[in-house]
Amino acid sequence: MNQVATDPKIRVLVAKPGLDGHDRGAKVIARALRDAGMEVIYTGLRQTPEMIVNASLQEDVHVIGLSILSGAHNAIVPRVMDLLKQNKMDDVLVLVGGIIPDQDIEGLKKIGVSGIFQPGTPMGNIVKFIREHVKPHSGLADDPI
Repeated sequence: MNQVATDPKIRVLVAKPGLDGHDRGAKVIARALRDAGMEVIYTGLRQTPEMIVNASLQEDVHVIGLSILSGAHNAIVPRVMDLLKQNKMDDVLVLVGGIIPDQDIEGLKKIGVSGIFQPGTPMGNIVKFIREHVKPHSGLADDPI
């Protein structure tokens, strides 16, 4: 029997927070995750932390991917993490991609960001990271999909 066909898909919300209007990278990531068999919800440009967390809650996602090129990651990401905690969404894997200076990586990880992907990261590495680190909820099997 084909077990994979009945397993729920990993649900990923890809968001572009802040005033950054460059979304090509986010769209490339969204397509790669979709092609890898994940369900992807792309929120579009200029999302507030509140909009991102509300959409994540409504869509019952396993992963939030934030694409940030504007340099506002040290303001936006802590707010997203706080809102996730307030909504008891501790099981959601949070990833950040984009222009993140090396000196900011440790601080983002300390507040709960699971993975940070800078420009040039192979898509396969991101897919593998998600499959290995997604936290089960809403009936998602423990085995990676």
